[in-house]
Amino acid sequence: MLYPAIEPYEHGLLDVGDGHEIYWETCGNPDGKPALVVHGGPGSGCSTNLRRYFDPAKYRVVLVDQRGCGRSTPHAGAPVADLSANTTDHLVADFELLRTRLGIEKWLLFGGSWGSVLSLTYALRHTDRVSEMVLMGLATDRFLEIEMLIRGLGAYFPEGFAKFREGVPESERDGDLSAAYNRLLLDPDPVVHNKAAKDWCTWEDAMLPGVPPHDVFEDPAYRLCFARLVTHYFSNRAFLPDGEILRNLGKLAGIPAVLAQGVLDTSNLVGTPWLLHHGWPGSELVMLADIGHSTSDAPMQDVLVGATDRFAR
Repeated sequence: MLYPAIEPYEHGLLDVGDGHEIYWETCGNPDGKPALVVHGGPGSGCSTNLRRYFDPAKYRVVLVDQRGCGRSTPHAGAPVADLSANTTDHLVADFELLRTRLGIEKWLLFGGSWGSVLSLTYALRHTDRVSEMVLMGLATDRFLEIEMLIRGLGAYFPEGFAKFREGVPESERDGDLSAAYNRLLLDPDPVVHNKAAKDWCTWEDAMLPGVPPHDVFEDPAYRLCFARLVTHYFSNRAFLPDGEILRNLGKLAGIPAVLAQGVLDTSNLVGTPWLLHHGWPGSELVMLADIGHSTSDAPMQDVLVGATDRFAR
């Protein structure tokens, strides 16, 4: 069960350079155990529900809207967006700048999906700054995993994929669909980029079995921001060398971790949970039946809250 809803006791905008300011907030106990929430997407921003996975009496919870999304500025859902200073290196550096500004020595990392990729990347680069990790909807930087989401699931959801593929010019339908969509999404013509955003987000919903359609996709600005950032990172293969995370997992051997995964999550098709767990000495993998790529199911929430409760002790 999630903890009751809480409000932040402090929040602000941090100037991270390149014309960007990121929104951050802290909730819970100012003297509690520090934890960083690393949201997914890329581009989803932090929801208020993410505050509720931590005991507010024991944790100092830090939430951040990554560059370009949520309450950070400039927003990638504006009519015209420049994503040149929005890369994995930038996001990791932003977390480090915020950590030092808040006077935190070490923090627990809590993230899912893209948040898993970003948490793992941060932990590999700043191992001495991470106390524990709680990850769900597991993902890494492998090209295979990205391609599974762009094209590989087409055989499982053929009707949705056919419509998705038809959203780009015919000459680009057999190439990199994320790059083709990203070009459309960055087109200054609102007719072009709004249609592309809707087509991309319709595919996002189609390829997540057992997960209700995203209500946030009804907001055109959110939809455009999300689709732009996802395709930006997908077409650039997360700005990381293929398989770098799995090759270096041994460096995380001293960091306790709980890895939670739904059995129906499509990333299981390429073995991501098993590879992460077996390459990470001391990690614990929890597989949950009848659950997909979602944290809205009670059994998944119980595992995640149980993990943060345990690490609080």
